[in-house]
Amino acid sequence: MSLVEEYGEKKINMALLSIVGSHAVNGVAALHSEIIKRDIFKDFYELSPEKFQNKTNGITPRRWLLLCNPTLADSIAERIGEDWVVHLEQLAKLKQYATDPGFVRDVQKAKQENKLRLSKQLEADYGIKVNPSSMFDIQVKRIHEYKRQLLNCIHIITLYNRIKANPNAPFVPRTVMIGGKAAPGYHTAKQIIRLICAVGEVVNNDPIVGDKLKVIYLENYRVTLAEQIIPAADLSEQISTAGTEASGTGNMKFMLNGALTIGTLDGANVEMMEEMGKENIFIFGMTVEEVEDLKKRGYNAWDYYNRIPELRQCIDQIQSGFFSPNDPNKFRDIVDILMHHDRFLLFADYESYVNEQQRVSELYLKPEEWTKKCIMNIASSGKFSSDRTIAEYGREIWGVEPSWEKLPAPHEPKDEESK
Repeated sequence: MSLVEEYGEKKINMALLSIVGSHAVNGVAALHSEIIKRDIFKDFYELSPEKFQNKTNGITPRRWLLLCNPTLADSIAERIGEDWVVHLEQLAKLKQYATDPGFVRDVQKAKQENKLRLSKQLEADYGIKVNPSSMFDIQVKRIHEYKRQLLNCIHIITLYNRIKANPNAPFVPRTVMIGGKAAPGYHTAKQIIRLICAVGEVVNNDPIVGDKLKVIYLENYRVTLAEQIIPAADLSEQISTAGTEASGTGNMKFMLNGALTIGTLDGANVEMMEEMGKENIFIFGMTVEEVEDLKKRGYNAWDYYNRIPELRQCIDQIQSGFFSPNDPNKFRDIVDILMHHDRFLLFADYESYVNEQQRVSELYLKPEEWTKKCIMNIASSGKFSSDRTIAEYGREIWGVEPSWEKLPAPHEPKDEESK
C-alpha cells in the first residue's frame, strides 16, 4: 500500500496516490468495480470501503441513434413519442411491439437501408462488392490482444476452410468487418492488422468462396465512420477475455441500434445481458472465475491445438505462410505468442466461440425471430445512457443536482450580458 515504490528506482505510485487523495473511487461497469474491490485495490477497499462505488458507462442517444440512424429513430418516435431522446429508459415501452408486424417490418427496413448505404461506401472505398443481404458481422475497437481480434480472425479462417472443404453445403453469407487503431509502438497489434488484411486478401479473391464470405479491414476507424457502421451492423463482436475489459461503450451503441451481441461475460456485457435477458444475447466462453482457475491450473495452448482439428488447421496455415506466400515467416511471431505466451487464452474459448457463431448463423435464417431479439435489445438500452451515468456521478460523487434551467445557445448572450 506504500505510495512510494519500494523496489528499484524510488517512484510515486500514482494510482495509489489517487485513491488516498480521493473521496470516491469507482469502476466503470459492475464487474470492473468488483474486480477493483476484490483484486486490484483490495487492501485499500478493506481500509476504506465507503470510498468505493460503481458508475457504469453510458452513451449519448442523441448521437448514437437520433443522429446516425434517423429512420429507426422516426419509427420509434411513431410508437412511443419523443421523450426517449432525453429519458432513454422509456425505450422499454417498445417491448410491447417486439412481435408487432408493422414495427418488425420498420426495424428490418431501417437496417436494410443502412446496410445498402454502407455497402455502396465499402465498394467505393475498398473496391470490394459486398452482398447487402449477408450478415454484417462487425468488431470495431482499439486493436489489442485482450480484445481478441485474433480470435475473430481465426474464426474467419475456420469459415473459409469449411467453405473450401464443402463448397456446395448451405452457408449463411457473412461480411466480416474489423476496424480500429493500434498504438504506434505496439508491434503485435500491427501484426494482427496485417494478418487480418492478409486473410481478407485470400478470402475475397477466392472464386469458390464468392460472396459467401467477405473480409474488410476498416481503415482509419473514427466517429464519423462509426456513425455509418453501427446502424448497419447485424452482429456485434464483444469477445474480450473475461475480466479484462473495464466497460466498453461500443457494445452499447450496437445494442441501441438493434445489432445482436456475441460476447463473453466481461465488462458491461454482463449488465446488458441482465437488462435484455440471456435469450437475447449470444454468450460464450469462460467466466472471470473460470479464467482465474485455468490460470492457476496452468494454461497450455498445445492441449487445445492437439485436440481440435479445425483450430490446428488454422494455426498451421498461419504458420506455414498460406496467407503470406511471398513471406512465409511473416506471421510466425503471432503463432509463437498464441502457442507459448498467450495471456488471453484464445484457444480455451475457441470451441465455445465457434459453436455460438453457428447458433448465430442458424438464427439469422429466421428473420422474424432475429428482429424480435433486435427489438428487445433496443428496448433494453435505457440503462446505458450517459445521462444516467452523469446524473449518478452528480448525485453520488459530486454532490450536485441537475439544473433544468435552459442554457443559452453558444451564439446567444447570457441574461446578465444582454442587460
